Amino acid sequence: MKRPFSFFLFFIIFSTFSQTENNPIVWESSINKVSDTTYNVVFKARILEEWHLYSQYNPDDASQALEILIPEGVTSYQLLGKAKESKTYKEYSDVWEKEEIFFKNNATITQSIEILDSNTTSVTLELYGQVCKEACIQIEESFSFSLDGKKLKEETIVLDDKSKNLTNNLKLDLKNTEFLEKEAIDESENSLLNIFLLGLVGGLLALLTPCVFPMIPLTVSYFTKQAQSKSKGIFNAILYGVFIVVIYILLSVPFHLIDGLDPNILNTISTNIWLNIFFFVILVFFAFSFFGFYEITLPSSWGNKMDSASNVGGILGTFFMALTLAIISFSCTGPILGSLLAGSLSAIGDPASQLTAGMTGFGVALALPFALFALFPNLLNSLPKSGGWLNTTKVVLGFLELAFAFKFLSNSDLVGHWGILKREIFIGLWIVIFSGLALYLLGKIRFPHDAPLKKLSFSRLSFVVLIIAFVIYLIPGTFKNPTWNLNVLSGFPPPQFYSIYEQESDCPLGLNCYKDFDEGLQAAKEANKPILLDFTGWACVNCRKMEENVWSDPAIYNILQNDYILISLYVDDNEKQLPKAAQFDFKKENGNIKKIKTYGDKWSTFQVLNFKNASQPYYILMNADLEILNTPQQYTDIETYKNWLQKGLENYDK
Repeated sequence: MKRPFSFFLFFIIFSTFSQTENNPIVWESSINKVSDTTYNVVFKARILEEWHLYSQYNPDDASQALEILIPEGVTSYQLLGKAKESKTYKEYSDVWEKEEIFFKNNATITQSIEILDSNTTSVTLELYGQVCKEACIQIEESFSFSLDGKKLKEETIVLDDKSKNLTNNLKLDLKNTEFLEKEAIDESENSLLNIFLLGLVGGLLALLTPCVFPMIPLTVSYFTKQAQSKSKGIFNAILYGVFIVVIYILLSVPFHLIDGLDPNILNTISTNIWLNIFFFVILVFFAFSFFGFYEITLPSSWGNKMDSASNVGGILGTFFMALTLAIISFSCTGPILGSLLAGSLSAIGDPASQLTAGMTGFGVALALPFALFALFPNLLNSLPKSGGWLNTTKVVLGFLELAFAFKFLSNSDLVGHWGILKREIFIGLWIVIFSGLALYLLGKIRFPHDAPLKKLSFSRLSFVVLIIAFVIYLIPGTFKNPTWNLNVLSGFPPPQFYSIYEQESDCPLGLNCYKDFDEGLQAAKEANKPILLDFTGWACVNCRKMEENVWSDPAIYNILQNDYILISLYVDDNEKQLPKAAQFDFKKENGNIKKIKTYGDKWSTFQVLNFKNASQPYYILMNADLEILNTPQQYTDIETYKNWLQKGLENYDK
């Protein structure tokens, strides 16, 4: 059973992020007088190809339906029923298991309003919804009109007094800001190296799959035998490998384009609840393809066209041969690449650069044997023969995909505060998955393409022992008071305070912390202590690594507990609504209005407004008089972080 490419997440690369607009929808609006008290407001949308804007009538528990509202507190006019819509389309959604209703390419929406106060000279309508391809973007638009049919100029739209006051309250009068002008100490280079190495491992695993491994001797033999000379054959094989690397690097380029247009968009995507659920579903889908229940393939016509193009000869022909390999090996490499894509998008920091690093590592690993065996063709004789072990490798990768999938479901659970996938449940699921892997390797579980296990080899048995040891390592993580912390896995399971057992504190490591800046500032004044301002996120892997690997160091933990007031602000807390009195409109530098409705809206805006930074983790040391005490800090090691905290204390004492 084969599944078409439309199921594959990697399609996002060629669609969502290849656009040249930050927003895939452009609006035009107008107002038409019907009678002395009735007007029609017309919204016309131009929607980029393959994107869907969902109708007002889209079913519940599916993509967000379009909604038109009057601003809160306005009583001088009212809506007359639902808006009239132009042609819509229906399509069954495998994700929501419902038939969805949407616009594509163009939409015209006409909303009738009635004027209740004869002194009304202008009206404002707010439009909310969702436009989706594989990824989804929330729509929050505000349109204002004068009643003579002309749209109000943007400059005439001013913030109300409440919004002005709350915006002013968000802005800090910081001192010693020269510290902020220095770059935050960051180990991003190390993280890029790490993801390059992970990509390299992924590429090496892909080599050991039935789609790629048999291609190595065939391709190398082709280059060495068809060339006019040995040196020419070696050159072509090496060039072939270089093109493989280039192809995989090129797949990450669109992410840099959209990241350059809007630096926050990939972070917004990474913490989106529904996109994380989508990643979970896709990775489970990938896992079952590796188990052998079906195959994910690109259209066969693609491979045929590239294969024909490879007959051109010369450098261009070699390039098309490399592209052909990428296409025909997709059923094995696709799930690994999809995991790499999902992992990069879920990384808070610079996802585009991390994706490029991972893709480069993957391409290098895939290309290396072709160049190596071309230089030393005698080594081909040492390659093991194809056989059942290749399918075993695929199934093992399927179990790993399944374990990785639950990380994305955990992200959604954390950001949404659902309380479903607590730390102990997550670890329990991993125990079940890896126990299943051990049983498979022992021959107790079989999948569609597996032959009966006749002999348990030493290497297979050794791998089983390692997996069982890992399962034993996980088991204490399900206890209320574990005998050891799972520091090796920090960032993957939910934080330790997100537990099925009652916790004394909902702060990292049981520390005392404040989740509101003003409350923390007041506590710092009363305690006469400096502040550690921690910009963090529920779905931030590096934040968890810092808390569980660095903050847990006894010396650092002691400093945090006794010498600082910890204020942890969660910038992705977008499901928890602010009280109505604390919600307001924030006018950005470009004149656009951002509605501050959730705690995540507030603290992400607070970070950018005051510190000109949107990455997490991001740490600031200051005193209660808002004097910065040291340069900002990001993801780093124990020694650097400890010295940074101690320097902050020294500056505080001065």
